[in-house]
Parts: sequence; C-alpha cells; structure tokens
Amino acid sequence: MRWSQMFVPTLRDDPAEADAPSHRLLLRAGYVRQLTAGHYSLLPLAVRVRSKIIGIVRDEMDAIGAQEMLLPALHPAEPWQRSGRWDLMGQEMFRLRDRRGADHALGMTHEEIFATVARELNSYRQLPQQWYQFQTKFRDEPRPKGGLMRTREFTMKDAYSFDVDGPGLDASFDAYHGAYTRIFARLGLPALACEASSGTMGGSGSTEFMCPSDVGEDLVVHCPACGYAANIERATSVLPAASDGPGLAAPERFDTPGVRTIEDLRAYDAPADRQIKTLVYVLDGTLTLVLLRGDHPLNEQKLVDATGATEIRAADAAEIQDAVGALPGSLGAVDAFLPSPFPVIADEALRDRRDMFTGANTDDVHLRGVDVARDIDVGKWADLREVRAGQRCVRCGERLEIQRAIEVGHIFKLGDRYSRALGVEVLDPDGRRTPVIMGSYGIGVERAMAAIVETHNDDRGIVWPLSVAPFQVAVVVAQSDDAEVAKAAEDVYSGLSAAGVEVVIDDRPERAGVKFRDVELTGIPFRVTVGRRGLAEGAAELTARATGETEKAPLDAVVTRVRSLLDG
Repeated sequence: MRWSQMFVPTLRDDPAEADAPSHRLLLRAGYVRQLTAGHYSLLPLAVRVRSKIIGIVRDEMDAIGAQEMLLPALHPAEPWQRSGRWDLMGQEMFRLRDRRGADHALGMTHEEIFATVARELNSYRQLPQQWYQFQTKFRDEPRPKGGLMRTREFTMKDAYSFDVDGPGLDASFDAYHGAYTRIFARLGLPALACEASSGTMGGSGSTEFMCPSDVGEDLVVHCPACGYAANIERATSVLPAASDGPGLAAPERFDTPGVRTIEDLRAYDAPADRQIKTLVYVLDGTLTLVLLRGDHPLNEQKLVDATGATEIRAADAAEIQDAVGALPGSLGAVDAFLPSPFPVIADEALRDRRDMFTGANTDDVHLRGVDVARDIDVGKWADLREVRAGQRCVRCGERLEIQRAIEVGHIFKLGDRYSRALGVEVLDPDGRRTPVIMGSYGIGVERAMAAIVETHNDDRGIVWPLSVAPFQVAVVVAQSDDAEVAKAAEDVYSGLSAAGVEVVIDDRPERAGVKFRDVELTGIPFRVTVGRRGLAEGAAELTARATGETEKAPLDAVVTRVRSLLDG
C-alpha cells in the first residue's frame, strides 16, 4: 500500500468538538469523521483496525465452538412485544413503520431474534448451541459522546448460548468468560471482570469487562488485595456493626426549625449514621418511600434491580407535599405519622436499627427513638446504598478503591426469560418439553477500538498494539526526490511485502518531518527510514513507535530484522 494513494486526512490541531483522547486522536489521525451526532464514518485506516479486532474476536468465538450467523438489523415489533421489551426499552429504541403500517425497530440487541431462529431446535441432543454475529446496532442515545465510545450506530459482536439446564448455562458462561479474557489480552486491553447489573436484559447474573480509563462513564469498585471487582451499580461492602441504645418506648416528636438536611439535623445530637433518610420515588407510576441510612447515598440502578421498575424518577417537591404533607427534609416512614400508606423499600443497613431519627412528615418537626422493626412497615429489604472508596471488602476486609472505566464487554446469564416468551422448547431426556436456557455475550467493536486508543497513546499520537495496527510497518522515503533513496526504499518495501509483512510506503513528496509526524500520529508500530545519510552507510533506521528507540540495520538485513521484531 502506498501512502500517496491512501485517504488519510490527518489534522495538525486538535478538533474543538473532541471530548476524549480517543475521540481527538482518531479524528486527528484520519481514522474517523463525524456525519452527525453519534454517527461516524470509518475511513480506510479505521476499517483495517476494525477488521483486526473482528478477526481476533472471531478466532476466540470459533475456538469455543460458536457458529457465526448474520441476522437482520431491522426487526418486526412482534418478537419484542412477546418478550415485553417493546415498551421496556423506551426512547432508546429507534422505531418506524413500513408502508403497510406495521411497527418495526432497528435492533438494539438480538435476544428476541436469535430466540426466534432457535425455535427450530427440538431435542436436548442438539444442545448446547453457541451462535454469534457481527451486526450493526442502533440506540437513540440522548447524549452521544466520546467519539466511538457512545454512539447511536455501532457494530456489536453478540453471541448467544442455548443449553438444556442451569449447569449447561454455567459451562457456556465460563467458556465465554475465558474467551473474553483471551480476546482482551490479545487486543492489549487491561480488562477487569466485574460483577454487574443485568439491567433490562434480565437473568440471574452478569459480568462486565471494564477497562480502567479516566474518561470511562462507569465506576468500578475494586479490591487490590483479593481482586474483588464490581460495577458500582452492583458493588457492596462490609459495614461496621451498629451499636444502638435501647431507644424509647415510642417515637418522640421534637421541633427542628429550619432543618432540611442530614447535616442540619446533626446539630440535634443526631449523627448521620443514626438518621433515616427518606426519599420519595415514582416507580412505574406508584409513589414509593425509599429509606437509607443518613450517610449513605442511593444507587438508582440498585433500586431498579430490586423493584423491577420500568420507569423510575425522583418525585418532585409538589408531588411530595401533596401526598405526604411536608417538604423534602422533614419526611419519614413511621406508620403513625404517615397520612396514608405508601410502599416502603429500605436498605439493608437499616435492618433492626433502634433509637433512630427521621422526619415526622410535618415541616420543622422530626422524630427520635425510632425502632425500624417496630415503627416502620417495610415492604421490601434490599441493598440500595452506593459503595464509597475506603469501605471494607466483603471478601477480605481490605479497603476498596473506586476507579473510572470503559465497559468493553458484557456477558449475561439470561435463563429462560426469552425462550419462554418466544416459545423456544426442546424435549428433555425424559421426553418432556422444556424451555431452553439462554446466555448472551456482547462486545462493541468500535468501542473496543476507542478503548485501545485510550489505553495506548502518548503526546505524539496513537500507539497501536501490533495485533490491531492498520499496518505493522511504515517505510518512509526521507528524500522522495532522490532517485537512489527512492529505489532503496522501494526495495525494502518490496522485500517486506514478500515476507508477509503488512507494510505501507510513504512515498509522498513531503518533508521527512511531515511523514514522521503522520506515522507517529497514526500509531504504526515500526518505522523504517531510508535516507541519504543511511544509504551512504548501506543502512536504514528502524524505529519502534512504543519506545521511540531507533537502531540501524544493513539494508540487506532489514527484512530479517523486522520479521524478528514482529515474531518476537
């Protein structure tokens, strides 16, 4: 490949719209161009990297016996309606009608569609089955950002396992876990396997593969001592045992003029860890009281997971005033002081607590001596609090750390949710019809590309790992107008091509400095420079992009030396 014939529109300056290092560098290095918010054109270099990523993923999928398919990106509404996700997905789903008025959607994911294909399975003897595809997905993201990290159109490798029972699913899940670990190692991504929420996917469990990055949108709770890792939406921690006094025979009202916050109430000898914080949420249209310890923040995803709510929002002050009779800051769930019954969900940290403080549902009045078990009708207990750095690990007791990360892969144990909804059944060994047990396993291809750039870059540009680089070597003709230099460079280029090296020659009539800058910016792992000075010595310069180290190699030994570096 000749640089003079390629389309690589590099930029000298950082684009103003770029909001992450990968976004900035992929634009500057001529890999992508934005069409509109959340939609990017992949230019020739990006297509080469994308192909490398897909090749690695395909290798590992095939190695565990998965079979590649390609299913439609445009879906009729009916399978999604049968699974219940037509309404659950909300505005993130692109919906449209065809000329006959039938509802369709652009696929966000393919559980329903793969399950539809799987209806042709009829016996446990055909299981397990592992199917996967590389297909375009569409999500109407409200705020696309980070270049390729959060887009509205992207390529997903999604895979699905079909087993006859739970142990079969466990084996499939473990196989994909191993495959993902190998994939991310080959991509050069330091991905951490984390416990995660299943969200709208449902099922019994899931694991996210998270790449630490300052621009990541997720928070990962991690214990360096034992390796425990979980998305903050799932993470938990050990809390010191509470030591409450006997309390009072019944809750006691006391005046708290102007008190509106947890901090305000501390002035009344009410430490934050002895306060009950009462939040009001609207869950699927129902006003619900959510209780936490005063010093604990709520994690909304935990509330969603605990309740199964499809629509969730914090109630506004007017709704609270109308329903409870007080403004936020004076609220409480003590039965005797509630104007009417409301569903109550409480965090586990409040279980069996006594001598607590909470609002009395009257402005400027609070209660002391609250016994949670005695005074509050808790309908559901759940882990709702968000973990903080420095709290103790549930496995080993050491201190937890919290870091930002990019989700690069997610694997789910779906169970029989989709098979029951779509009618995917087989005959079991006893001749009875039983729903198959499914798993789902995803990797975003372009997001992986962006995460690699986030992990591998410096002040000169991208530093691609050899496994995914668009080219392994760039031959730079330092003086294109010198016939002898150009001839020597062409000979090196031809020799490398013949040896199976993925090589590009920069034969443009540009200054050497411009060529060096572009090779560094685009992240090609090795540069071979042929120039007058080296030619006089019968040598070329060989530079490693990752280290910047340069060595001289005789012209007739360049191919051998490069091959040893690539194989090494």
